[in-house]
Amino acid sequence: MEWIEIFVETSQIGLELVSGLLYQCGLTGLMIEDSSDFEEFLQNPNREWDYIEDELVEQKQKQLTGITFFIRDNIHGREQLSDIKSALLSLKQQEKEFDLGTLEVTMKNIKEEDWANNWKKYFKPFAVGDKIIIKPSWEELKETTDKIVLKIDPAHIFGTGTHETTQLCIEFIEQFVKKEDTIFDIGCGSGILSIASLLLGASYADAIDIDANAVDVAYENAKRNDINKKRYHVVSGNILDDEILQKTYSDKKYDVVEANIVADVIIALSKQVPDYIKDKGIFICSGIIKQREEDVKQALQKNHFTILDIKYKKDWVAIISRYDG
Repeated sequence: MEWIEIFVETSQIGLELVSGLLYQCGLTGLMIEDSSDFEEFLQNPNREWDYIEDELVEQKQKQLTGITFFIRDNIHGREQLSDIKSALLSLKQQEKEFDLGTLEVTMKNIKEEDWANNWKKYFKPFAVGDKIIIKPSWEELKETTDKIVLKIDPAHIFGTGTHETTQLCIEFIEQFVKKEDTIFDIGCGSGILSIASLLLGASYADAIDIDANAVDVAYENAKRNDINKKRYHVVSGNILDDEILQKTYSDKKYDVVEANIVADVIIALSKQVPDYIKDKGIFICSGIIKQREEDVKQALQKNHFTILDIKYKKDWVAIISRYDG
């Protein structure tokens, strides 16, 4: 099967917000399904049809409000779906004043548990940048290498290294993370960025993700790479609106802050990151589609970041900047 059909259940209020989020995640061709449309049609005295079959009425009245879209049935599709799920969870946390519905994600024509395992046959060791080879935990390297081998099992969490945004971030990490640097990884997912930083010589990393499942996944991946909890600490929460978390991390000052999320979250974070970063510290961010590049650049510059470089892969953008506050 080449494509998988996905449905996100939401409310009428949520349709616009969820559509915008899906566009940010690189999706087009969304199909909007509003359950109220059919009810309005039934109540319309000027409708063109006098008779509608009971079966159709029953079917339409059971219809859920939401958005349908398609993703590829391969590892890239899995990465994209994981990214979408994480972004939806973040949206629900940020927009608590709105009833966005369940935001439940369901797959059609295939069992999710089957698809969650089938993608593994496509995930093989591969090089990123000049210094790192990413190796799935269940694969073996066929040849010896002098590169750093980053062992990863993303479970159901976003972050295998195959996505363009992850690769862009790792390329910047290779260039800018120095020995003994301290790292703050916001939206850590599988932990791939912070673990890569530690393998490249960083002394310590804090990581946070809105998905509570990311904590165990990131710790397991750190263990696979012989990184212990003295050098790596992972928590779950939404740093955008959790004042306790904000205070916890603002009491520290990091050499490098990393965030591979979506444009709107990065724009919001650009106001907060100055609280977590050293003067002249480095901020690496991605998860940005090209259409939002200027918005992110303006937010960074407004909050006293100097843009040092921008990288592109396909429709995705990564920006590295220095805090000059």
